[in-house]
Amino acid sequence: MGKRKITNEGSLDSMVLPSSNDVLGVAVKMLGAERITVKCQDGKERMCRVRGKLKRRVWIREGDIVLVSPWDFQADTRGDIFWRYRKNQSDWLRSHNYLKME
Repeated sequence: MGKRKITNEGSLDSMVLPSSNDVLGVAVKMLGAERITVKCQDGKERMCRVRGKLKRRVWIREGDIVLVSPWDFQADTRGDIFWRYRKNQSDWLRSHNYLKME
């Protein structure tokens, strides 16, 4: 069988909502080598890396709304990006009061 191949982000139907450990954030600056500075909703700025599952499938640009999972250690400064919201999804998050910083 193998893995399900995702050719583009449009084929992803479901939307992931933040759980108890996850934080919404805005990509502020691209640092290179899959590292991005993200201003998180809890007021902290974290240096995050793009998880390997998303690395070649989803392109993240400055200003995108992302879902960050802080690391167990260095939770205030580091994290992993495991989801990027599209424009219609970020509008839905704003209208349902998930996104409060903008």
